[in-house]
Amino acid sequence: MRILWRFLSRTLFWDYDRGSVPYDLMVLAVVGFVFLTPRAWFHDRPEMSAAPPAATVGSASIEQVGDNPAAATRTFRIAAPLMEPTHPGNAFFERRAHELLTRNVNGLRGRKFQIVHVHAARDAGGAQYYDVTVKLTR
Repeated sequence: MRILWRFLSRTLFWDYDRGSVPYDLMVLAVVGFVFLTPRAWFHDRPEMSAAPPAATVGSASIEQVGDNPAAATRTFRIAAPLMEPTHPGNAFFERRAHELLTRNVNGLRGRKFQIVHVHAARDAGGAQYYDVTVKLTR
């Protein structure tokens, strides 16, 4: 029992001399774990950009569908795939919508605006989108 306890203690505190057989086995175990463990076990996915750069965002992805100069509001239609994985009611939803609009709409770049209303809907083809109404501030 004492031998087992000493082995566990030395392994836990990495107390073997460099180049010894137990040290090399521990290094091999760590390297094996790193390279042989399936990525899915850790839910590790590369972070995807919320939207492609402005040059590649088509007019179907983000487009202005309304303008009310009297109320200083504009309404933009954002395709649902650009908003994934957030959903209305999610704490990050408005932040993502604000970020998308700031990066991809020339009239909003460098301007301050506030998201007033978000309406989820589907078009005739069944594709989901969000109508986002923003109020321009000075």
